[in-house]
Amino acid sequence: MPTDSSSISLEVQSLGYRYPSGQQALCDISFSIAAGERVGIVGPSGAGKSTLLMHFNGLLPEESSVARTAEQNASLSVDGLPVLPANLPEIRGRVGFLFQDPDDQLFCPTVREDVAFGPLNQGLAKAEIEDRISESLTAVGLTGYADRSTLQLSVGERKRVCLAGVLACRPSLLALDEPSSNLDPRARRGLLEILRAFEGSQIIATHDLDLVVEHCQRVLVLDEGQIHGDGPPHVVLSDEILMERHGLEVPLRLRIDAGGMP
Repeated sequence: MPTDSSSISLEVQSLGYRYPSGQQALCDISFSIAAGERVGIVGPSGAGKSTLLMHFNGLLPEESSVARTAEQNASLSVDGLPVLPANLPEIRGRVGFLFQDPDDQLFCPTVREDVAFGPLNQGLAKAEIEDRISESLTAVGLTGYADRSTLQLSVGERKRVCLAGVLACRPSLLALDEPSSNLDPRARRGLLEILRAFEGSQIIATHDLDLVVEHCQRVLVLDEGQIHGDGPPHVVLSDEILMERHGLEVPLRLRIDAGGMP
C-alpha cells in the first residue's frame, strides 16, 4: 500500500454502503492507489465491484454519499480532495468513469457531440473543445468518426467513443467497469493499447482476469462487499484456494506460465 500522501491518487478508508433496500453492498473497505498505479478489482457477480467504482465520482445518490455511510469514520478522496457533494464538479473532472454498457453513457446523436459533452461542461472555449475531440478520437483509433451517428457503431466502437469522451476531460484517474466485455480479440487488443498509453492512475473492475494479468500492477479480490486479497496479480490470482473460495478461476495465462494445462 502506498504511504506517501503526496503520491496517492485515490484513498478509501472504512467505506461502507447499503442499498436502499437495506442490503449491505460494501463493508469496511480500505485501500489506496498511488499516482500512475494500475489496479484491477475482481470478484464474482454481485460482489460490489460496480458499486465501489461508482463512489469514486459520486454517481450514487447524495443521501447515500460517503458522509452518510454506516461507518462514521468513512472517507474517500481523489488527489487529496474529499468525494463529497460540494466537490463533485471538480471530482468528476478528475475521475473518468466508463460504464460497462456504452448505451448507458452515449446519449448524443453524433460522436462529436458525445465526446464534447464533458469539455463543454468544464466551460472550455470552443477551439479547445475541438482540439480535445480530435486528440481523444485519435487516441482511441477513431480519427474521422466525429460526424458519425453513435447508433451506427459496433459495440467496440461505442466503447471507444465513451473512452474518448472520458479522455477528452483529461482525468487523472480512470475508473473502468468491465471495459473488455463483449469485445472481439482485435478490439480488446486496441483497448489495452489505449490503456497502456494513459499516464494517470487506473482502477478496473472486470471478470477478464487475463486483462488484469496483462495490464495491472496490483489486484484486489472483492466478494460480499469486502476485500479478501490485495497484491501483485501473478501472486494473488495464482492462489487456487483463494480463487475457488470466491467463485473465480486461476487465469489461463497464469496456468500456462506455470506449466499447467490450459
